Amino acid sequence: MSSTVSSARRPWRHLAITLASAVGVSLLAAAPVQANEPEPAAVAAPVTIALVDINDFHGRIDANTVNFAGTIEQLRAKHGEDNTLFLSAGDNIGASLFASATQQDQPTIDVLNALDLATSAVGNHEFDRGADDLLTRVEDEADFSHLAANVLGADGEPILPAYDIFPVGGLDVAVIGVVTEETPSLVSPAGIEGLTFVDPVEAVNDTVADLEALADAPDVIVAAYHEGAGAGTPDGATLEQEVAGGGAFADIVTKTDPEVDVIFTGHTHKQYAWDAPVPGVEGATRPVLQTGSYGEAIGEITLTVDPATGDVQSHTAAIAPRTTAPAAELVSTYPRVAEVKTITDAALQYAAEIGNEPVASVTADITTAFVGANRDDRSKESTLGNLVANAQLAKAAQSPAGADLSVVNPGGLRNELRFAPDGVITFAEANAVLPFVNNLSTVTLTGASLKKVFEQQWQTNADGTIPSRPYLQLGTSDNVSYTFDPNRAAGSRITSLWIDGEPVDLAASYKVAVPSFLASGGDNFRAFTEGTAVDTGLVDYEAWIEYLRENSPVAPDFGRHAVQVEGVKPLQQAGTPLAVKLSALDLTSLGSPASTSATATLVAADGTRTDLGDFTVTAASTTITATVPSSVSGAVTLEVEVAPAGTLVRIPLQVAGEFTDVAGNTFATEIAWLVEAGITTGYADGSFRPSQPVLREQMAAFLYRFDNDGSNPAFFEGPSQFSDVAAGHVFKAHIKWLADQGVTTGYADGTFRPSAPVLREQMAAFLYRLAGSPLVVLPETSPFADIPTTHTFYKEIVWLASTNVTTGYEEADGTTTFKGSQPVLREQMAAFLFRFDELEAAQQVG
Repeated sequence: MSSTVSSARRPWRHLAITLASAVGVSLLAAAPVQANEPEPAAVAAPVTIALVDINDFHGRIDANTVNFAGTIEQLRAKHGEDNTLFLSAGDNIGASLFASATQQDQPTIDVLNALDLATSAVGNHEFDRGADDLLTRVEDEADFSHLAANVLGADGEPILPAYDIFPVGGLDVAVIGVVTEETPSLVSPAGIEGLTFVDPVEAVNDTVADLEALADAPDVIVAAYHEGAGAGTPDGATLEQEVAGGGAFADIVTKTDPEVDVIFTGHTHKQYAWDAPVPGVEGATRPVLQTGSYGEAIGEITLTVDPATGDVQSHTAAIAPRTTAPAAELVSTYPRVAEVKTITDAALQYAAEIGNEPVASVTADITTAFVGANRDDRSKESTLGNLVANAQLAKAAQSPAGADLSVVNPGGLRNELRFAPDGVITFAEANAVLPFVNNLSTVTLTGASLKKVFEQQWQTNADGTIPSRPYLQLGTSDNVSYTFDPNRAAGSRITSLWIDGEPVDLAASYKVAVPSFLASGGDNFRAFTEGTAVDTGLVDYEAWIEYLRENSPVAPDFGRHAVQVEGVKPLQQAGTPLAVKLSALDLTSLGSPASTSATATLVAADGTRTDLGDFTVTAASTTITATVPSSVSGAVTLEVEVAPAGTLVRIPLQVAGEFTDVAGNTFATEIAWLVEAGITTGYADGSFRPSQPVLREQMAAFLYRFDNDGSNPAFFEGPSQFSDVAAGHVFKAHIKWLADQGVTTGYADGTFRPSAPVLREQMAAFLYRLAGSPLVVLPETSPFADIPTTHTFYKEIVWLASTNVTTGYEEADGTTTFKGSQPVLREQMAAFLFRFDELEAAQQVG
């Protein structure tokens, strides 16, 4: 049950209007004023009001709750009860401490009721249990309004009020509430089905227009955004830096309607009280504030307002730290604080009854990734994330649904398993790790969709924009390992993926145990929706706690599941040097040891193992340098064991033996380079066919791989530009890239003629355009006897000669020819690209 409070909820504004109307009626009945003796008009004195604000409280019901309440009451006493309005910018509930979470955040709602919270913007966590829970249970229990101007239902209207208006110090203060537009990726999609989250700034501005159109427009307008800056004052950030960074916060500061007098923000858990220019109003500023999180500080804004015009004459903005006054003093001084203490004590007592039960022990800290002293670096792998994934796999595999592996989103991990003081983990401590109460699901995905899940760690919203957290590192069960290269193109960054020591088969099916949040595509992992989800009948925190009980004592595993690997060639030539770099080998969870050494082994398809030696690891990085034995060919695996954490990295390699038809070739070195650079693999029979012409489709592939450092393209959307390049053409993506880059326009009849040979003059044009069409000084006399100055590609051929990419042919009569109408041979293509690469390298050095 919620606490009983004496103050009215809504409609406060309508009460004020009714009282004003009653006064108007009494004036009509009074004696009339003499027409020839008018009363002098009274000039109303400026009014100063205070706006007291919180954000991201997240159910902090603990030993600090009384002091949190006391700080709010101290500010009320400072500014006067009637002149103070208490607001929230959202996330009052959700991701809460055990004392609140164990009662579905009812104690938090009761505390805010007791403190007479006037209104709150909805935060994304208000949707953790779904919109229905917010609109029914939470709304019914709250004595304050929830505002959601940018959350629209199926009818296109806000599901909750866009604004509320309150009398404060004789003024009408309107508060507009909006939530981050990223909410659909932050909560379970199933819980917000049918809702649309529109641009919060546009929603605020539309609501301002509605307010200004009222017959009795408010005096003051406040915008409460559950969205904020990426860094705050304690981080060393400035308003100017955050605005320059662009994104949602920059839009809030620079695009919110000038009629808005105050901007409160939240969501990012940052702390700042900045004075921001009002767009379009020269010299005017307005406060933009966020308090941090967890009730550790309270926002305090004062406005001095001309009541006749509603103009803000001056303002102050400050962040008041939580008071350190004795709790007993606060309770005896402030009746609201006394009520908060009663609620808090009851919640803590109830939580203690079930929360103090020991469930397991740990041998050392098991934590999220840290940055310095700060937890919850969601861009890094962690001992805790991997342990939770192990728990999910173990319990889901025992269910009728079954499971092959497990994945955990980092944002679901809200606390650590700490060893101090005695290694014992209580029910409350274990539950605090997974406070969201997700059902466990098994999602059956193809290997291709599973790979896509890991590709989606590099985050994009559904509309293609990049969210405020551009990368989220998934936790995985111990039977999962993979390598990645963040420098590759989107969709091709996962370079290998292994389950139970075997490479993932893209056509096979895998059962993935995940919280229901991920099963429905949360955190932008939309690839999960490509599979079939089955509810295991398990709840995540219950399965987690049961796993801890069964496996106690639990130790942290510091081995990495995901390793950054660079320098792998699409085809490694046998007998040539190997240089593969491994980076970020150390976890950043507490207690993680620094890697010191690595042992490399080459494993052939038949199981034959070749020791490549030991390598020193420095600053969590090492490069495996060795010569691939000439006897090795085909698919092999480079295995690297890293000590002392025990990380095992598997790197697939494709090794080619020497070409059967290149020995003694004039361009053997250039051909070998072409293979090492990943530009060609030759033919399946082991030949290179150096004297064959290069086809136009092959040329497209060569140039694409050359320009992308040996990478092959991700899928290119859209149809081909050419009528003779079908959707299923092997080189469709390469040809489309060539046209998109302006390297080729094809022929006038709309064809590309993929199987036609490339002429030497065409090759000159292709390379010239690939170089960016540099300026060329054209000589009056052609450098080649067979290329007149009027030749269609004279400029391109001159450039090719001036850069020494080609020298042409020396004829018996002493002249030099280019032979532009002859096809380019594959050995010549190797030479052209080799010299072109040297040219680019020299220009970069220059």
